[in-house]
Amino acid sequence: MKYWQPKFETMNHDELRELQLKRLKKTAAAVYDNVPFYREKFDALGITPDDVKTLDDIKKLPMTRKTDLRDNYPFGLFAVPKDEIVRIHASSGTSGKPTVVGYTAKDIETWADMMARNFTMIGLDASDVFQNAVNYGLFTGGLGFHYGIERLGAMAVPSGTGNTVRQIEMMQDFGVTAIHCTPSYGLYLAETVREMGVADKLSLRVGCFGAEPWSSSTRKELEDAFQIKAYDSYGLSEMMGPGIAFECQEQDGLHIWSDHYIVEILDENGEEVAEGEKGEIVLTSLTKEALPVLRYRTGDIARRLASECPCGRTSDRISRILGRADDMLIVRGINVFPSQIEDVLVRIEKITDQFEIYLDRNKKKLDEITVRVELDEDAFTGEIGDLAAVKRVVEGDLKSVLNIRANVDLVEKGTIPRSTGKAKRVFDRREAI
Repeated sequence: MKYWQPKFETMNHDELRELQLKRLKKTAAAVYDNVPFYREKFDALGITPDDVKTLDDIKKLPMTRKTDLRDNYPFGLFAVPKDEIVRIHASSGTSGKPTVVGYTAKDIETWADMMARNFTMIGLDASDVFQNAVNYGLFTGGLGFHYGIERLGAMAVPSGTGNTVRQIEMMQDFGVTAIHCTPSYGLYLAETVREMGVADKLSLRVGCFGAEPWSSSTRKELEDAFQIKAYDSYGLSEMMGPGIAFECQEQDGLHIWSDHYIVEILDENGEEVAEGEKGEIVLTSLTKEALPVLRYRTGDIARRLASECPCGRTSDRISRILGRADDMLIVRGINVFPSQIEDVLVRIEKITDQFEIYLDRNKKKLDEITVRVELDEDAFTGEIGDLAAVKRVVEGDLKSVLNIRANVDLVEKGTIPRSTGKAKRVFDRREAI
């Protein structure tokens, strides 16, 4: 089966835009009538849902930010009565109040079908055995993928996180053919598979990775280690969870399901960028009942791509996530993304893919960036000159890409803590000085 819902996945552009406009009008009316926060925003702008006459009129609508969800904690942005909510998810709240999102029974069905679309798009079907190696609970990644696996009819293996050796044993024992985890944990799994010497005992053919930016080099490393095709997944709880956008088998950009979302890619001035240009992803939900959201500023940076794709799907497309607006590091006036550093490191021999970034301020009050990276086992020759040569290569390659000098601290393999979830890469110590 090539498509899960061919009617919507291959809809021609005119029909798709007509459907988007119909659903945008309905969503605008729903939030205006049922969510005091949005009614106040509309009134302050001097507009009503009736002012939405074309898709271009989305520019008239108010923006929504993560702080708005926190300010209305826990249920202030819900557009349906509490007794219609069948599930909630929430962020960890590490940087403030958690963001709580809700779902009606229909929302859960919609989400499951979106995930089944994604799985079908990358060649999975009911015969597959799918290991979901992410955290279950309030985090959307666990149940979001799980319900999609079951909707597809595949066998779900809800392994959760941790106990890496047991994860690999499950892959062998259950004949797992597809896996979902963060790319950083995927690399750790690959490292452990090599140590256990069981690569030839795995049946894996597909990997789904997301929740953090990852480079093309990381993709190649995962594909080579597991002999799989590795696909990028994008999502955020404010919009539903994982599966909002997914790569197809072309592995050339992510399809955002345009019958469920309107995507804008905006520059720092709030203007739409041209095709191929990068900007912030701003999303409007079109089919969510419990928590419809207008023009949500995701903070994620990507490029707008042409919608045409050899796979036949007609939805809008974006590049893989380049980084986050709030993850951008400004070092001596230069914009630096952790993903740029990762892309440099994974191409250099004698070091591993494990790294950390430390930001400090020296005695002259100037910013300093230090990249702490693990040496490969073969790099420990005992010769100081050999290590100095590796350090020079890493520092030189980083400077050529970042346009600033970065200090490099080479450490023994295994020194940097591994993570079963999102890896913490950046440690900004400048404010403490």
